[in-house]
Amino acid sequence: MSGKTFREKMTPYTFVLPALILLFAFSIIPIFIALIISFTGLDITGLGDLSQLHFIGLGNYKQLFQDSAFIQSILNTGYYVIIGVPLVVVLSLAAAIMINFGQNKFFKLMRLIFYTPSITNTVAVAVVWTYMYNPSTGLVNDMLSKIGIAPIGWLTDPNTAKISLIILAVWKAVGLNMLIFLAALQGVPRSLYEAAELDGANWWKQTLHITIPSLGFSIFFVTVTTLIGWFQFFDEPFVMTKGGPLNSTNSVALFVYQNGFQNSNFGYAAAGSFIMFAAIVVATMIQFKLQRKQQGK
Repeated sequence: MSGKTFREKMTPYTFVLPALILLFAFSIIPIFIALIISFTGLDITGLGDLSQLHFIGLGNYKQLFQDSAFIQSILNTGYYVIIGVPLVVVLSLAAAIMINFGQNKFFKLMRLIFYTPSITNTVAVAVVWTYMYNPSTGLVNDMLSKIGIAPIGWLTDPNTAKISLIILAVWKAVGLNMLIFLAALQGVPRSLYEAAELDGANWWKQTLHITIPSLGFSIFFVTVTTLIGWFQFFDEPFVMTKGGPLNSTNSVALFVYQNGFQNSNFGYAAAGSFIMFAAIVVATMIQFKLQRKQQGK
């Protein structure tokens, strides 16, 4: 049998080509342009006259690490990642396991309830939650007052503002990741559970020794995607707090937006975005290394 012709060999690449063109046009090329801009002092005036564009080397990067607002945004983003990512993964997994073991209408309704927040518009939901968090007229404090708890400044107190945003973001993220785990659970052989039952293993032991190990790749996938999302945490602080109070909720993504689109300091903003990009790459590489280590590779 003769080998494939050149046309036959190239056919698969023709299907991939449109996606590659879009990837380069809207992702790869803009990334390189932003990298170049991060070494310049580009501002609003430079957009109209590129002759005024001047390279300042690592000046933006040096200035960033001397900027207390940027340092605070790094600390805030770290807080979001450390608290938010485990909560999303654990709650999504718990919800999926609970719903998977129940086949009646109640659990089907629970699946709908958990998933609905993930398909709602983030801005609209954030506005509603802002009213709910209102210290004097909000629903949350009204409910707490009925059990004798004094009003809490959910979004006005630096001590509670970050966790208030995390609660909303976790509530919104659980549903989609729950569906990913549910899909993975369908692939776990029922015979494993039947054998475990014959050996006297209860539901908890089955979960620990069958369910969770069988979901290893799904847990890895959800963890990585969730980690990347929380590093870019933007919508909730942008809509609900504008980074306040006292810069306590400002994330790196919001800091980049403020400097790039509000202050028109594009070079400075681009440098901040690449520091965030580097953090995401490092965190993702660590996750891949841990995954390979668990698989014994």
